Amino acid sequence: MIDFLVTPFDRPYMTRALVEALLLGALCGVVGVYVLLRRLAFLTDAVTHTVFPGVVVGFLVSGRSGVVPGALVCAVAAVALFTAIAATRRVNEDTTLAVLLTAFFAVGVILISRQRSYTADLTAFLFGHILTIDTADIVVTAVVAVLAGLVLLGLGKELLLRAFDPEWARAAGYRITALDLVSNMLIALVVVASVQAVGTVLVIAMLVVPAAAARLLSERLGVIVAVAVLVGMAGAWLGLATSYEASVGHDVRLAAGATIVLVLVAFYALVTLGQASRRLVKR
Repeated sequence: MIDFLVTPFDRPYMTRALVEALLLGALCGVVGVYVLLRRLAFLTDAVTHTVFPGVVVGFLVSGRSGVVPGALVCAVAAVALFTAIAATRRVNEDTTLAVLLTAFFAVGVILISRQRSYTADLTAFLFGHILTIDTADIVVTAVVAVLAGLVLLGLGKELLLRAFDPEWARAAGYRITALDLVSNMLIALVVVASVQAVGTVLVIAMLVVPAAAARLLSERLGVIVAVAVLVGMAGAWLGLATSYEASVGHDVRLAAGATIVLVLVAFYALVTLGQASRRLVKR
């Protein structure tokens, strides 16, 4: 078992992948709790699609080095538009998200369809290619993680108040729109940081699944955050090790990013079954 979890990471590219995966597991675990409390899973899904045109434009202009800046521009624009429109209360939030999601994603599809070939590199940014992560990518993720930590330390109580009782927060004088913009921008930053590792399609699982599993195990916020981080990091480690063992040891190719997500989902399923079994025994 120790060899299974340790030996694959003797190789430099696997070590880099592990560091990136652990950072993302911790980052997504923390931010995912706020996504769960605010019921923003659909927003997360929308942001993962709205960054696609930025990924395409950035890649076409500067190659891989342009992907993160392009994705960041689109993510910030989409989140700012959503927050501004939702603040008017004239349009339902789900409707706003649906319009932005389809509009941005359609632009990305049009841009990529104008190219003579659909490159494998752009496909990788939809589903991730964590084994090609370099030091610069790890630095970007680390910076985002530190920034997210500072924001949550500074505004954690206000964001929680907004999540649990927005009307009281508004009556107490808090700027709800500003708090919404902060939380939405955090989600956007996490999505952008995850683009090259697990891709725009799979990042929603890393944000939602660990937090959802942790919520099943506890009702205390501190415990939920700690468990979500542990689940995210453990799932990342085990997913990478499983992908390597299957691909190298058994000649069964498994995409590393997708394997991480499946491990997380499997853990969630086990927790759900465990909780159901416990309720059954009590009855």
